[in-house]
Amino acid sequence: MTIGFIGLGIMGRPMAKNLIKAGYKLTVYDKFAKFDDLVALGAGGAASNKEVTSKSDVIITMLPNSPHVKEAILGDGGVIEGISSGKIVVDMSSIAPAASQEVGAALKAKGVAFLDAPVSGGEPKAIDGTLAIMVGGDQKTFDTVKPILEKMGSSVVLVGDIGAGNVTKLANQIVVALNIAAVSEAFVLAAKAGVDPAKVFDAIKGGLAGSTVMNAKVPMILDGNFKPGFRIELHIKDLQNALDTGHNLNVPLPLTANVMETMQALKVDGMAANDHSAIVRFYEKLAKIEVRK
Repeated sequence: MTIGFIGLGIMGRPMAKNLIKAGYKLTVYDKFAKFDDLVALGAGGAASNKEVTSKSDVIITMLPNSPHVKEAILGDGGVIEGISSGKIVVDMSSIAPAASQEVGAALKAKGVAFLDAPVSGGEPKAIDGTLAIMVGGDQKTFDTVKPILEKMGSSVVLVGDIGAGNVTKLANQIVVALNIAAVSEAFVLAAKAGVDPAKVFDAIKGGLAGSTVMNAKVPMILDGNFKPGFRIELHIKDLQNALDTGHNLNVPLPLTANVMETMQALKVDGMAANDHSAIVRFYEKLAKIEVRK
């Protein structure tokens, strides 16, 4: 089974590398990034999304947001122009669920199966192939591509029909954002009170307050290391999709809106490209204290 991979950024590049390492034949393309390193590993390079599609049985896209996915798949020179019945498109981007459903419907009209399969875990888990992958689509298509997805993720779960993958990802992003904000608020309080935040971390990480988010982000905060990771500007994008989806479904998301404004404030302060653990800097600025070792 041949694979086309479109979108070779912070996440897509290591994901594509893991597929090459697993022995899959890949054709790759990115409109904005060079991919000589992947060609050196054995991938074939293409000059367009259409060319990738013509050479592949399964086409994977990993792009920043809904407009990029729609352009790559449905636009001029896009996947849909090189597609034929029986092929499969898997969009692993984090986009609006409604956009996934729109793309899926357009491909279905061409006899092409589609899955939305966004991921969680950031660059480190993309590199080591242990992403959490949440998938929307039909069981048969999922079963066909699951072995491919398992080369990029340690958890691959079908959660519902097309769009359900991205609804699940939005839920994930809400939980992650609010968790980082809660950790930030709590550790700023501890630091301001004169309690060693590293010791607070050791004391509470094994209890009910402990979480994967805390374990990943508190060490970064204590080191003052805000290198992404997962950039604030991308989390803003995800929360905007969450808020838009919530509004369309008449679901208020007040806590999400609050942390969204925190991230917007950090963006104004020039921290959009920082890791989302930099949420702590918003609270540090308010309390005039830094949470560090």
